Amino acid sequence: MKERIEKYKSFLAYIFFGVCTTGVNIAVYGICTRCGWTTGKANVAAWILAVLFAYITNRQWVFHSENHTGILIFKEFLTFLACRIGTGVIDQVIMIVGVDYIGPRYIQPEFLFLWGMAVKTGSNVLVILLNYVFSKLLIFTKKDKEVN
Repeated sequence: MKERIEKYKSFLAYIFFGVCTTGVNIAVYGICTRCGWTTGKANVAAWILAVLFAYITNRQWVFHSENHTGILIFKEFLTFLACRIGTGVIDQVIMIVGVDYIGPRYIQPEFLFLWGMAVKTGSNVLVILLNYVFSKLLIFTKKDKEVN
């Protein structure tokens, strides 16, 4: 049992912090839309805060990055940011299409906020899965231990 836990430790930590990151993302999005922000602006604000939260938690507690020099940390963050921009674009498209175009056509006005939150949650599930793959394969790799 202990070996299985150890084997899946980083994945379980990623799930935990992914849920926390999703909470940050959805909460900021919800607050911003309640304050009258457009879907696009609220989603960008939520994305920025969620990405910063995710980088810190992934680096420290999920993938245990061994990069400690400034240049390696900067390189790691830029790779992280590039991948997150890619999934952020996917999230933005899903949100604008789902909330601004589909929502008003098929959802009663009194349920549009709930619809937006549901679309945001669904989008986050897809984004979390893609981000895990990118983080595991491209960002927090053991090969980055080179000294510069």
